[in-house]
Amino acid sequence: MKKETMNVVMIIPTGIGCEIGGHCGDGNAPARLLGACCDTLVLHPNVVNASDLNEMPENALYVEGSHLDQFLQGKLFLQKVRSNKVLVVVNKADYQSINAVSAARITLGLDAEILELKVPLKLIARMENGIATGDVLNWEELVEQVRDLEFDALGIATPITISSEALAIYWRDGGVNPVGGVEALATRYIGEALDKPCAHGPVDYALTGFKEVVDPRIAVEIITENFIHCLLKGLHKAPRISRISGMSGKDVDCMVSPYGCFGAPHQACLDAGIPVIVVRENKSCLNHPEHPKFIYVENYIEAAGMIMAMKAGVHPATVRRPVAYTTVRKA
Repeated sequence: MKKETMNVVMIIPTGIGCEIGGHCGDGNAPARLLGACCDTLVLHPNVVNASDLNEMPENALYVEGSHLDQFLQGKLFLQKVRSNKVLVVVNKADYQSINAVSAARITLGLDAEILELKVPLKLIARMENGIATGDVLNWEELVEQVRDLEFDALGIATPITISSEALAIYWRDGGVNPVGGVEALATRYIGEALDKPCAHGPVDYALTGFKEVVDPRIAVEIITENFIHCLLKGLHKAPRISRISGMSGKDVDCMVSPYGCFGAPHQACLDAGIPVIVVRENKSCLNHPEHPKFIYVENYIEAAGMIMAMKAGVHPATVRRPVAYTTVRKA
């Protein structure tokens, strides 16, 4: 049967200091590039979440990280939707959260409401062996409070405990984003328990009075008052999770990954025979060795070219010079 669509997965794991996409929304431009090369681009929130901004392409599917792993492993399906009813949970419904959700309702046409948690969700960010991680407290109580409510996707807008000194050091000197790891843990626990799209954005996060020029990859955090518009835009049309039907991992043509990392999505692609394109320029703080079955390119522009070659059915070796001689196997 002729395959009529080109479906690509793009990952940039959270909390490992990727040069591109490891800060705050600096994966948006590569996502837009790759999105222009395929029919559907499946990505996770870390790729495009940028505080007040989210510029993911129209053909992107915004999928929480653990659900993306399960999708590639063949354990669930993704069902495209026109829109979702989004429930936003907060520890306290103050002016920031109310205004942020109201702004998303007006600009996106979003169906959303706010729920105050009976037991506050607590996220404590910390570094461990150079990788961002943390502790997630009271997430089970959150799940029990919302489990029987009617909604399609869950936005979480709660504080992250981190010292102002650590945050200032990150903003001035760069390195691994110190809060992304604990956010990924929280959405993994909660998203798996509810089997629904889920994303977190911090509130009360900015440093009051911080008025310095910073790395462009971090700049959006400096100009943002509330950090949840990105996730509201993502959840607006995030695909529903199904155990029965929809787009499956078998429909994926390739995955694009940063360099030096290896995890569940990489193994799932190897097991399913899905090509993995690795971008050397997008190094992480990890140092996993190169894999002989992966396709290595220098940058996202080359990754886009590789995807277009796959889409056209053109073997990469035939558009490089010199062209290799045809292999002849002896009996």
